[in-house]
Amino acid sequence: MLKTTSLMPVVKKIILEKATETPFTGEYEDFDQPGTYLCRQCGWALFRAQHKFHSGCGWPSFDDEIVGRIKKLPDQDGRRIEILCQRCEGHLGHIFSGEGFTKKNIRYCVNAASLDFINNLIIDDTEEAIFAGGCFWGIEHLFKKLPGVVKTEVGYTGGHKLMPIYQEVCEGTTAHVEAIRVLYDPLQIDYQELTKYFLEIHDPTQANGQGPDIGSQYLSVIFYYTEIQKTVATTLINQLKQAGLKVVTKIFPTTIFWPAEVYHQDYYTKTGKKPYCHVYTKRFKG
Repeated sequence: MLKTTSLMPVVKKIILEKATETPFTGEYEDFDQPGTYLCRQCGWALFRAQHKFHSGCGWPSFDDEIVGRIKKLPDQDGRRIEILCQRCEGHLGHIFSGEGFTKKNIRYCVNAASLDFINNLIIDDTEEAIFAGGCFWGIEHLFKKLPGVVKTEVGYTGGHKLMPIYQEVCEGTTAHVEAIRVLYDPLQIDYQELTKYFLEIHDPTQANGQGPDIGSQYLSVIFYYTEIQKTVATTLINQLKQAGLKVVTKIFPTTIFWPAEVYHQDYYTKTGKKPYCHVYTKRFKG
């Protein structure tokens, strides 16, 4: 699955136009946790954390790849070797040898913006879904409990302003909704089960918000990447309508997903509080 439509412009410029992020600014440059680094564009596993090292160059550095995941081509400058995701050909960075940083004597120099990180040591591939259903704190809290979900990120999508901030979204002037980006392991859960769960952890019949949270930023929306996702979402909503529920959930194609401020990420984990307007309610049979 290509996730190009939801990428921020700066990320898209790196992955599609082969730009380079400013050194020492990337999220994973000074980052050291066990897990796996994925292609930000297609979700394929590219590097394991045990092969990451600190080179001091200003970008994430690795001395090995997951076998068969990296494509290497002569760079347009005629001096370097470019590295790309073997599956989607998204630009990652460059590869260098002979520098002596590690015993393998290889350095994959990668733009952090070209990567996603998950704290899973063995995952091979991921897929992605984007949902909006009220305050993103509660939606994230419940999605993190679902087996097969490997990463969540809350943010803003569906609006017209570039780089919106929380206050602007709350004022309702940007047309964004509070949303969540969900990465999941397709070997553990499929999109249909994920979407069913979404429709059961918020009230898809409330038209003016969610619970006590009233406003356009709290509306219920499913954003689809593919026609398959659109069909699945439409079918599930129709099932609820046939069961007598007046579902108001909208279905829209994905647009740019802007990550919310750091303090919003994993909010209930950080604060120890519990959701006040989200609760699981069984709505589907089986």
